[in-house]
Amino acid sequence: MYIQTQSTPNPNSLKFVPGMKILDHIGTYDFSTPESARVSPLARQLFRIDGVTRVFLAPDFISVTKEEDDMQWSLLKPDIFACIMDFFSSNQPILLDEAPKSTDTEIDPNDDETVVMIKELLDTRIRPTVMEDGGDIRYVSFDEESGVLKVALQGSCSGCPSSTVTLKNGIENMMQFYIPEVMTVEAVDDEIIKLQNKVFEETDQALTDKEKTT
Repeated sequence: MYIQTQSTPNPNSLKFVPGMKILDHIGTYDFSTPESARVSPLARQLFRIDGVTRVFLAPDFISVTKEEDDMQWSLLKPDIFACIMDFFSSNQPILLDEAPKSTDTEIDPNDDETVVMIKELLDTRIRPTVMEDGGDIRYVSFDEESGVLKVALQGSCSGCPSSTVTLKNGIENMMQFYIPEVMTVEAVDDEIIKLQNKVFEETDQALTDKEKTT
């Protein structure tokens, strides 16, 4: 296996591209804590490497974020390479069957026309660009009265020094061009992380209960 690395706008995050499919379905998984990674054996292994603080899984790459200190990528990369290679040779599943699926841009019957357009634009035009930078963008909410669209930046984009520029000069401008109802775009990473971690905690409890009965 030959694993390529690609830099991201976030100096504390790198993309690792193993040249094979990571996820067998559309969607991404952002693990911000070791506890949330129980649904992914691969993410769990990566979190065991000293200095790794975040693991992001996409269909064809893995983003790893390190601590914001003097730890150099030259020291971390060999351990990450070895971890990924050993994992794929073990034939373990990347995700457990209990792992929740991403549904943030799934069209809901209650969505109005504006929200449907926002979700479609996120999926078709904005998400692919954000994923090039090693992260993802998720729909959180849209307030019709104020025109405020709330999104969450994940993976390498979470905590990235240039994320504010990307949000305003890129995402917000594109949204306003295609959908005039959108007045401003705000990032609410903490809100989506809390929601996602709650889902992971519920899944973790379900796995624990399952283990107790077997």
